[in-house]
Amino acid sequence: MTESAIKINKPEVKLTDMLLKATSGLKVDYKELIEYIKSLDNDNIRPLNLRALLVTQALKLTNINNYDNLDWRFVASRLVLFGLFEDASKTRGYDNNLGYNKNYYHFLNDAVSKNLYDSQILDVYSKEEIDQISNEINPQYDYGFDYAGMNLLLSRYLIKSQGNIFELPQEMFLTISLLLAIPEKPQDRLEVAKKFYHAIGSRKISLATPIVLNLRKPNGNLSSCFIGAMDDSLDSIYYTLDQLAQISKNAGGCGVNISRVRASGSYIRGVKGASSGIMPWVKLINDTGTAVNQQGARAGAITVALDIWHLDIEEFLHCQAENGDFRKKAFDIFPQIVIPDLFMQRVELNQDWHLFDPNEVKLKFNIDLAVLHGKEFTDKYVYLESQKVDFRKKVSAKELFKTFLKTVVETGMPYVTFKDAINETNPNKHAGMIGNANLCTESFSNFKPSIITKKELIDSDTIIKEIKAGELHTCNLVSLNLSIVDDSEIEELTAYCVRILDNTIDISSAPVPEANKHNNEYRILGVGSMGLADWLAKRKLTYSSSAKDVSELYEKIAYAGVKASIELAQERGVYQKYQGSEWSKGIVFGKDKEWFDTNDTFLGKEKWNSLLDLLKESGIRNGGIFAIAPNTSTSLLMGSTASILPIFSKFFIDKASNGSVPVCPPLLSAETFWYYQENKNINQEIIIETVSQIQKWTDQGISMELYLNLNNGIRAKDIYNLYMSAWKKKCKTVYYVRSIALKADEACVSCAN
Repeated sequence: MTESAIKINKPEVKLTDMLLKATSGLKVDYKELIEYIKSLDNDNIRPLNLRALLVTQALKLTNINNYDNLDWRFVASRLVLFGLFEDASKTRGYDNNLGYNKNYYHFLNDAVSKNLYDSQILDVYSKEEIDQISNEINPQYDYGFDYAGMNLLLSRYLIKSQGNIFELPQEMFLTISLLLAIPEKPQDRLEVAKKFYHAIGSRKISLATPIVLNLRKPNGNLSSCFIGAMDDSLDSIYYTLDQLAQISKNAGGCGVNISRVRASGSYIRGVKGASSGIMPWVKLINDTGTAVNQQGARAGAITVALDIWHLDIEEFLHCQAENGDFRKKAFDIFPQIVIPDLFMQRVELNQDWHLFDPNEVKLKFNIDLAVLHGKEFTDKYVYLESQKVDFRKKVSAKELFKTFLKTVVETGMPYVTFKDAINETNPNKHAGMIGNANLCTESFSNFKPSIITKKELIDSDTIIKEIKAGELHTCNLVSLNLSIVDDSEIEELTAYCVRILDNTIDISSAPVPEANKHNNEYRILGVGSMGLADWLAKRKLTYSSSAKDVSELYEKIAYAGVKASIELAQERGVYQKYQGSEWSKGIVFGKDKEWFDTNDTFLGKEKWNSLLDLLKESGIRNGGIFAIAPNTSTSLLMGSTASILPIFSKFFIDKASNGSVPVCPPLLSAETFWYYQENKNINQEIIIETVSQIQKWTDQGISMELYLNLNNGIRAKDIYNLYMSAWKKKCKTVYYVRSIALKADEACVSCAN
């Protein structure tokens, strides 16, 4: 489109053609934009300005007064897309005629020569193979993005060269698919890459942000989640800080457990009262996260976890309060507390709770409370309560819980991990234990601190440090997009998810050696889902009355994922720590044959028992398979509602993104309006019940957010009951708890009728 082609009073054919293309298949009339252009009092609008004006007008036309008007957000997306093609062709120095360049091989060479892409793609695939698969590019996949998704794609994901967009959306997805298929057998590689591409390019499978951001870049980190622990020594503390810095630098979300670190007032080398406790180290963790940002994009994200029996727990609960000693505050971390069943029982019975110093307990009684759970923890804890201990504080369990609840109302945190629940169904309990959840509370497996055993001066220029490697939980994530996926596709697409993530482990290089070790030994996956609210609305089901339907859906996904991992084990072998695991005993999600024989399930005991027989015969490829992430940003990219929660609002303008972006559920219409229930108006006990049903079929965790609608007269007892309910229903974690107060006109829309 040339500048001379733009005439305000008489739109030229090129402009009309562009608007026809932008509105094709949508329930809007391009002539509204033509009339808008005619109304402008300017006879010489430059093409770039015209494009921006058209996008802005399309966004203004997007509203909920008429459901057809919601299609204007797709028009805005397509107009941005057309501009993207024009801009990319200029950056790349060749004309693509507003379409995908037919010479994909030339594009790859160009990207590799500029060091934008990893060169291995040209080492693994021949020109003939690349030319062949380039025919799979489907430009129509781009038309599925609404403006929020396209805006996010441009601002965060597409690679730039010298500040200008270089790659196009389907080039990105195809390149990612080719790289993900590298671990496949050479004769199968191209066919698998095609399957990956059509699942990813059509947005039926959503890859986690680190995979989309980093896979095609040289030496990019692909893992989303890491969890480690500090041991009670200066060497371990500073080594852990270095781990956190390396992970943060590579855009990973960090978790660190500090329950082994001695409490305030404890002994240091026999001197009583010498220890300053955990808070100075929490402050250092906080400052490490802010100092080592994530590739310049944002500050590092770290959750710090502490067991609720620790003597410093009360100070930790106040670490983000606005009052008190600011030298002991940590406003940039995400605090997390780890709660055993025994504590919740004592809260319920209004009994005492004792806080201990882990250092003293270990020195005097050889008991490491941080690694205990279940009956073993209860027995040792009750024993310690009867012993003479220097550093101990007796508190009311209920009062301590009230302090925690007060902090939750004020800050939305700390996150909660129910320690016995996450370890009870831990498939790898034979090899260790899970201390807490990750940054988004959905992913976890065994972890323990590394121990520095020796430092030697080899010569005048060389010092070697010997480290006994611990375990650093490492997880890679993808999600099924339930807003797009048909039920008939669930088994096949879940199998793709498992294969994609298992391949990701083989092509990934984690930021620290303990993470690579964990990847190789456990091969933990995080297959999740998004768009459950869309899945329900599409079937004319409400969130409030569909726990059974949701359970059946996730049982199907669970079966498909386990089956796929077993089939991968037949092809590639079991994970290193498989022997002795719950998997090796024919136990899935804490359920054995006897459970399936005595409990009714959607798929039936015959199907499950047949799979358990195959499991015992062939083993399984992955030590963990399912983890349901919050998907807050990736759901915008994928055009779905986030994760497994109800929507927050049927329609809103997101002003935090690049400009004002209209956001609404993808399937919102007159037919689905009442089936999209808003979370802020749902009894949160329903959320907990639904999550508990999904948790039955999820070996790791679920990012469960709860909303406290202050308009509904929320009382302290109501919040107390929510946590009690989550614990009793075997939810493993609680993520954010958000307090909201709505205006009268905001509350009426979803409560009407």
